[in-house]
Amino acid sequence: MHLDPRRLALLLAVHRAGGVLAAAQALHLTPSAVSQQMARLEAEVGRPLLDRRPAGARLTDAGRVLADAAARIEIELTETRRSLAALSDDVHGTVTVGALASVVRSVLVPLVPRLAEEHPDLELRVVQAEGTEADRQLRRGEIDLLVLEADSPSGRSRPQGTRDVAVLDEPWLVTLPASLPTPSTLAEVAHLPWLGVDPTAAAYAATERVLETFEERPPVGHRYSSYDSATSMVAGGLGVALLPALAVRSLPADLVQVVAVPGTGSRHLVARHRSSRAGSSREVGTVLDALVRACREATA
Repeated sequence: MHLDPRRLALLLAVHRAGGVLAAAQALHLTPSAVSQQMARLEAEVGRPLLDRRPAGARLTDAGRVLADAAARIEIELTETRRSLAALSDDVHGTVTVGALASVVRSVLVPLVPRLAEEHPDLELRVVQAEGTEADRQLRRGEIDLLVLEADSPSGRSRPQGTRDVAVLDEPWLVTLPASLPTPSTLAEVAHLPWLGVDPTAAAYAATERVLETFEERPPVGHRYSSYDSATSMVAGGLGVALLPALAVRSLPADLVQVVAVPGTGSRHLVARHRSSRAGSSREVGTVLDALVRACREATA
C-alpha cells in the first residue's frame, strides 16, 4: 500500500478544521482540490476515511488511524528541522513559549530580556495560550513549550507525542477582602461566601478539595474562570477565592489580603513539549532550564 504523506497531512487538516471547506480555507486551496486528494487517499487505503455530513466531516476508524500517523509525522518533521538547526555550536534560533496569563505576567515577561542578554542569538517569543487550542498549537509546531497547570483538564490529559516537565510547585493561597479578619485556619473561612470556579479551570479541583473539608458547604454565588476576574471579585467584596501565588502578586493591600493557610495544597505547573526519539532541541532545553529558574525566583 502506497500512502502519500502530503495527503495524510491534508487528512489531518480536514480533521482539525472539522470539514473539507474549512480545511480548504485554512490551506488556501479550493474545496474541490481537497476533496479530490481525499478521494485518492481513500482509494489508496481501500476504505472510507471521512464520514461526510452537512455540518462537516468526521473521521472513520480508518481515518483516525491515518490522522494519528500524520500527527506523528508532523512532530518528527518539526523535530528533525530543529535537530538540523542545532548542529551549530551556538544556541540560536527562536523558541515560542505559550502559557497562562499569570505565568506570562510574572515569569515570561521578565525572562525575555534576561535570555536576550545571556543568549543574544536566541529569541524568546511569548504567547498567552490555554486549553485545548494551546495543545493544538503545540502539536502544529506553533508553540515549542506550553506551560500549564497539571490539575487543569488539559494538564490531566497529555496528548500523544508530548512530554511534561515539572517547573514549579507553588501554594494555593486564601484570598479574601481586606475588610475581613485575617484567618489562620481554613475553619475560620468556612462560614464566608466563596467564589465559584469554572470546571475547566485548575482552581476548580483545588477549591472543591477545600470546600469538601468543611462540615457545611459554604454558599457559592459568583463564579470566575480567570484569576484576573477572581482577584477583581475578591477586591469588590464578592467572596473568598483560592488562588496561586503567581496570580496574587502586587494586589492592592487595602482591598485584598492573601493568606497562607495549612491544608490548601499546591498548584503544580508543567512545561509540555513535543517529544521524539532525538529529544528536544538545544534551544528548547536552554529556555526550559531558564524557565524553571525564573519560576522558582518569582515565588521565592
